[in-house]
Amino acid sequence: MRLDHWDEQRDGPLTESAMRRRLESLGYVVTRYVYPPGTFFPDHTHAVDKIDGVLSGRFRMTMGGRTVVLEAGDMLHVPAGAVHSAEVVGDEPVVSLDAVRR
Repeated sequence: MRLDHWDEQRDGPLTESAMRRRLESLGYVVTRYVYPPGTFFPDHTHAVDKIDGVLSGRFRMTMGGRTVVLEAGDMLHVPAGAVHSAEVVGDEPVVSLDAVRR
């Protein structure tokens, strides 16, 4: 499981536009989503490599038998074909940048 954390010293302040620029510079097409509390995505796969980047809220992701809770500034790499699930944790919506490899 590859997880990157936003580094304000290296990347500057965490903003939606800054994370979007970083993901786009890596060759991804980025879409913004807001997931309300209680949102759950059962095990599924994608046909392309993607990155789930969290701007706010808490997003529990399970992949390859490992579970991590993503928070603001966390970016999880999800390889094509990897079985994974996701769930909003707590009472705050998750604002996420969904980045799909071009």
